[in-house]
Amino acid sequence: MGVPFEALLPYGIMIGLFGVTGVGLSTIRYYNNNQKRPRWNLDMWERQMMERDQRITGVFRGQSEAVEAPAGFEVNSRWKAETQVL
Repeated sequence: MGVPFEALLPYGIMIGLFGVTGVGLSTIRYYNNNQKRPRWNLDMWERQMMERDQRITGVFRGQSEAVEAPAGFEVNSRWKAETQVL
């Protein structure tokens, strides 16, 4: 005896909704990163450089080719408390 199609309908709905959710989340992340793929496995140096680039350009994933920093860059730094790992 086969499985009636009514039993497969909820599984199709669940798989479809999980797919819609995954595509929506990846699309939101893509547009949140200025149409660039998200970065993975970032260390502290890369995070600091990303914060510096954001302070220079005003955009999270933006980079600048200017040789000198814009006016006021030296006073908008973000001080952080450092912890020393023993």
